[in-house]
This record gives sequence, structure tokens and C-alpha cells, in this order.
Amino acid sequence: MTDLKTFLAENEDQFVDDLCELLKIPSVSTDSRHAGDVKAAGDWVADQFRKLGFKTEVIDTKGHPIIYAESEPVPGTPVAMVYGHYDVQPPDPLDEWKTPPFEPTIRDGNVVARGATDDKGQMLTHIKSAEAWIKTAGKLPIQLKYIIEGEEEIGSENLPGFIEANKEKLACDVVVISDCSQFGPGQPAITYGLKGIAYFELKLFGPKQDLHSGTFGGAVTNPANAISKILASLTDDQGRIQLPGFYDDVVPLDDRERKQFADLPFSEEKFMNQIGVDGVSGEVDYTTLERRWGRPTCDINGITSGYQGEGAKTVLPATASAKFSFRLVPDQDNHQVTAALKAHIEPQLPPGIRMELTDFHGAPGFVVPLDSPFMEAASKAIEKGFGTAPVLIREGGSIPIVMDFAKHLDVDVLLLGWGLNDDNTHSPNEKFNLADFQRGIKASAYLWQEISQMKP
Repeated sequence: MTDLKTFLAENEDQFVDDLCELLKIPSVSTDSRHAGDVKAAGDWVADQFRKLGFKTEVIDTKGHPIIYAESEPVPGTPVAMVYGHYDVQPPDPLDEWKTPPFEPTIRDGNVVARGATDDKGQMLTHIKSAEAWIKTAGKLPIQLKYIIEGEEEIGSENLPGFIEANKEKLACDVVVISDCSQFGPGQPAITYGLKGIAYFELKLFGPKQDLHSGTFGGAVTNPANAISKILASLTDDQGRIQLPGFYDDVVPLDDRERKQFADLPFSEEKFMNQIGVDGVSGEVDYTTLERRWGRPTCDINGITSGYQGEGAKTVLPATASAKFSFRLVPDQDNHQVTAALKAHIEPQLPPGIRMELTDFHGAPGFVVPLDSPFMEAASKAIEKGFGTAPVLIREGGSIPIVMDFAKHLDVDVLLLGWGLNDDNTHSPNEKFNLADFQRGIKASAYLWQEISQMKP
């Protein structure tokens, strides 16, 4: 029988063909016109599991299906669960794509298509690694369970309830997720921390209609002026967030983590060049990586008010609105942030202004213990797959479902990103490096072996 390493090498082209087949399906979960395509992508994933002999279920929800699959139990070894998603972001703006978003194209060693790195390509590595074991050894070294959903890009509305209602069925020792990035090209990473989030929309209502700014200006409160002052008050000139009690529960970065970040091969100049700016800013006394990964932040995501057309129109707008978010760190509570935000804004409301604050969604931050034995297993597997040891990093983004796994299943979560920061996730010309795709499959295959040697 062919050994694992040989099988992986001999089937690289087939792995890419399978990935391209999945990428052709326009499984845009937020667009109802693509509901059939989302289902087709889910069915494609389910067929992959059926071909491997896994017990496979397509679980209907109020939205898009959840694909659940599991291999045979392997007594005396831990159980691992893989989470991923088969839905993708809308491809807009279409005119910025060099090639059509659902016609996968190989260019400069990358596959370019919507969903290439987020998350079809990364998710598929963990299916192909299982295929490699079954077709070489005839079985897996551990039991694997898979949850592959079709609603990640629209908030995973139905998955948390499924997890909570099926704790016994989903019981495992570790959850593996590849929906993030390496530290940089040729430098794989294990992400051990994620930020939480609290996302809001503030609407201010003034006069019953837009007014002439010359006739009424100075006598009637301008909602655009008012919202500008409120938004400006959220942070001070030191980059500190001004909500009452905001920092009370923040877990500070310890000396070990700060040194760990400082030792990474990070170039601030390259970082600035990559995103097209000539300077960085943020909370004082912290480095760029510390701000991005380990400190809470506040960002305005959009502002709308008044006349936005061509030329000038002197109006005093009737309304103003803004969407903004706070990225949170352990042990901050997004519900407490909501209460603090209201307490901060309400005293600032000027005469003639009514407010409406909408709390869209929130999630706490998450950190995996650095001494988890699964971290060591992942490190060994990644070094075998990528040829270099991974570094440990945090991530400024949020994956809310991680907390549901940790809370309801009481397990560690391994965040193993095979992508790169310049993969254009959610943007035109999304890509995934094919060499990293193959290395991800190898690392995943070795991970199951490493975990099998641990005690459950």
C-alpha cells in the first residue's frame, strides 16, 4: 500500500482539481438568489465525506444546511473535530476582478476565486488529509468529526443552537479551525487568541426634515455636528477608549507575550507599505502588534448624514447615523460595553436630538492556554508539513463560533491558518497559495498522527 507521504505527493493535482470544482459553485449565503448554489456546495462537501465512508448528515436549518460527518471511533485515542464553512462572501465589485470570481484561475502559484482562502481551500485541507489516511492506511489514527456550515458569512445564526443541543453527539477533545492566516510567507503560525467584538449603530434624529443651514443654523441642533462630537468622544488623544469602566476587566499582556511579539520578524515599514500609509497610530505605550492583537480598540465603520450628491447643497440634515465597533480582549463582556456606551452617550445628547442605539452583535475574546498539549501536537505537525516551526500569534479579528465550541463542549480550540494576510479575503481577486494548500494538507495529516499519540 502506498505510504502517506507518497500519496500526498502523487495526488497534488487531483487535490487542486477538487478545490477548483468546489470554487466554481457560487455559494453566496447572503444573497437569496444563490440559495440553490449554497445547497449545491453543501451537497458537494457531503459527497466528499460519503466517498470516505463517513457517517454523513445534511442537517436542514431555517437558513442553509449544516454538514455533519464522523469517522469510525478509535478507542484509546482523543477525538478531534474540524470546523469550516462552505459559504462565501459576495464577489462585488465585479469590475475589479481580473478573472471571473467563480471561474478558478491559476496565476503566479495561486488559485484565484471567491472562497479560495475563506474558507473552501483551507477547510478542504482537513478533508483531503483524512482521505490520504484512509487510502493509504485504510483507516484514520483517531476519530474525526466535522461540522461544515453554510452560514458563517452571515453570522452563523443556526450553528450555536445546533452545538448546544447536540453536546453528546459532538463530544470531542479538541476543535481544529483553519479560517485565518500564517504570520507571513514561509512562516506558519498557530493563532492562540482572538479578539471579541461589540458592534453598534447610532442614529440621531433632529428636525422633522432637512432645513436651510443659513436660515436655521445656530438655532437648531445639527444631528451631523452632534454625532461627530459623540464619535470623537469615544477615544482620547492617547488612543484610550473613554467609556466608563471599559478597562476594568481587560487582561493585560504579560511580559512573556510582549517579548514573544517583539521577537517576531515584523517590519513596521513593510506593514505600512502593504496597506499604503505613511504612519501608524493607536494606544500609546504599545507596539503595532500589541495594539492589533492584545489591546481593545474602537473604530468607526461608516457615517451617513446630509447631502452626498455632486456639488454643494447647504442643508442642516434631519438625521445622522454611524456604525462603529469595539474589538474586545479577554475578559471583557460585550453586554457591559453596551451599558457603558449608553451611559457615555446619553448625557451628551444636546437639546432637540433624539437617539436610537442598536446593538447588532457581540462576542467575547478568546485565548487558548499556551501550555495546552494540543498546541505542542499542532506545532510538531506544522513543522513536518511546512518544513519550519510555527510561531505563536494572536489575531485582531473575531470568530464568534469559537466561544460556542469552548463553552458548550469544554474543549481547546486550535486555530491553524494556512492563508496569507494578502489573500484579499472578502475583496476582489481573492487567492490561496497552492503550495500552502498542499502544505496544509500535509500538516493536517500529520496532526491526526500527533494527536493519536496523546492520551484522551
